[in-house]
Amino acid sequence: PASADVQIAQATVPATPTVAPQTTPLSLRTAVDTALAQNPQLRAAAAELDANDGTVRQAGLIPNPVLGVDQEDLKSGTRVTTMQLSQTLETGGKRAARVELAQRGKDIAALDLIARRADIRATAVQAFFDALTAQERVKVAEESLRIAGSGVDAAARRVTAGKVSPTEETRARVAASTARIDLRQAQAESSAALRALTAVMGVPEGTIQRLDGSVDVLPVAPSAPDIMARLPDAPAVRRALLEVQRADAGYTLARAKGVPDVTVGVGARRAQELGRTQAVFSVSVPLPFFDRNQGAQLEALRRRDAAQANAQAEELRLRSEVLQMADLLQARKDEVEALRREVLPGAQSAYEAAKTGFELGKFSFLDALDAQRTWLQVRSQYYTAVAQVHRTAAEIDRQLGTT
Repeated sequence: PASADVQIAQATVPATPTVAPQTTPLSLRTAVDTALAQNPQLRAAAAELDANDGTVRQAGLIPNPVLGVDQEDLKSGTRVTTMQLSQTLETGGKRAARVELAQRGKDIAALDLIARRADIRATAVQAFFDALTAQERVKVAEESLRIAGSGVDAAARRVTAGKVSPTEETRARVAASTARIDLRQAQAESSAALRALTAVMGVPEGTIQRLDGSVDVLPVAPSAPDIMARLPDAPAVRRALLEVQRADAGYTLARAKGVPDVTVGVGARRAQELGRTQAVFSVSVPLPFFDRNQGAQLEALRRRDAAQANAQAEELRLRSEVLQMADLLQARKDEVEALRREVLPGAQSAYEAAKTGFELGKFSFLDALDAQRTWLQVRSQYYTAVAQVHRTAAEIDRQLGTT
């Protein structure tokens, strides 16, 4: 129910954030919980929801009474003064229709907060694994630099022994310089990923230093029946349906406004010439000869039709996109498994064989360098594929509204 959504949404966002220094490696659960508790966008959405309370309250107020004073003639002996209090009585259910329309807007604001929570959660998950993957890339780059350094030492020894040309040592030093550049780039990317994670968590930069997790633990790809079961609860689908209800409430209000209101008044008239006070009663009703709010009714009716069509289109769009993302997630998981089981071990074996052959003088340095480059490229490809798996899984959760 919409009222339950409001209560849940209001209870899940604190008014002010709290920041604690990191003393242990940051886990995924802690990152998500912190983001849901401290992200400023959630506080803004909660404030917007609270603002709708005022809209609902204002919609339920009745029109103010009107006090009027009318004076005829300025001479004291013939002056006639009339004082009257008038009140407009709304008919046709206008007040109830206004409250219903305002309540539908509040329900949408509550759902927007829930959708924002799902978005922040998915963003936090994605940022966490991006940072975790970036740290793994740093380790690969460090290992690449270490291997390149050992290659320089091996080439220098062989040059000193007169077994190879000095060109081999030059190539080894170039490879080491390239590895050093790659390491600096990987470190910069890791720092950027940590900054993105701290931003979504709503904590100061530098708070997060270490992460606790494994990129090799892959998420489960949802099946088609699972997606279809979760689709009705997706924020985009629920919001589209609420837009239909709001448009229907707008049409009801437009129809109610076509019913004329009645204004009643009571007062007193003091005629100085007669020397007495008379009671005055009045009733006024607009005659709906021309304006029955028919144009606004037609507009509201067509907007309701548009909202219904948009709701159907939104459900079809979301179903298609999520099913495609689920297929893509499974394909990327298959790619990761193939790289893990077949490509990585083969590339590592080829590199170790080339390295040993180079040290024994059976292969040239170019052969060892090519095998090393292939192995490192495969490892980089593996982490890229892992990052894409986690990114796709987070996007599915964002669309389906996992909170």
